Amino acid sequence: MATDRRVRVVVADDHPFFRDGVTRGLAGSGRIDVVAEAGDGLEAVEAIRREQPDVALVDYQMPGLDGIAVLHAVVRDRLPTRVVLLSAITDSAVVFDAIEEGAAGYLGKDAGRGEIVDAVVRAAKGQTVIPVELGVTLAGEIRARSQPRGPTLSPRESEVLHAFARGLTIPQTAAELFIGASTVKTHAQRLYEKLGVGDRAAAVAEGMRRGLVE
Repeated sequence: MATDRRVRVVVADDHPFFRDGVTRGLAGSGRIDVVAEAGDGLEAVEAIRREQPDVALVDYQMPGLDGIAVLHAVVRDRLPTRVVLLSAITDSAVVFDAIEEGAAGYLGKDAGRGEIVDAVVRAAKGQTVIPVELGVTLAGEIRARSQPRGPTLSPRESEVLHAFARGLTIPQTAAELFIGASTVKTHAQRLYEKLGVGDRAAAVAEGMRRGLVE
């Protein structure tokens, strides 16, 4: 990104009040142009494809498609946009998974305006952005995962696996988790890949064998 122009950003969050506050904070910095806003994951993907901004600031938990599913779409379509996730969830395993999936950064929703502005600008320059307080716990997660063990499921993949173990279908799982069926399918496919299986029944059986589900 050229250093003499403002960073172009898409902001995606399903809470209008929070989204408006973030947009105002970014626009007021004098360094960033918010070129589009989105209220759910599907709108976010459409806006990113249309505007191809430098950075997309995306809520981790949204209806339709969650932040990880939006990230998958951006990576799959080879879009030039770098995705920074915002979330109230700051568990080190979740942060690790997000960065491993290709996120340019991860911020807690309690981040201040200056911190968010700085993160967006740094992400646009190609840097990976993780707050110091998250970096400490992330280092422990990296050390833990360096030890040989079975596949590590993301929190959402684990929820999907447990839903399947209770006999829920993909539409039923989507309804229970308040996400879109397409998002469940995305998590299910990654679950199958990690477990080396091809369907729900096999995933449950393998998950039980590995102690991932009772």
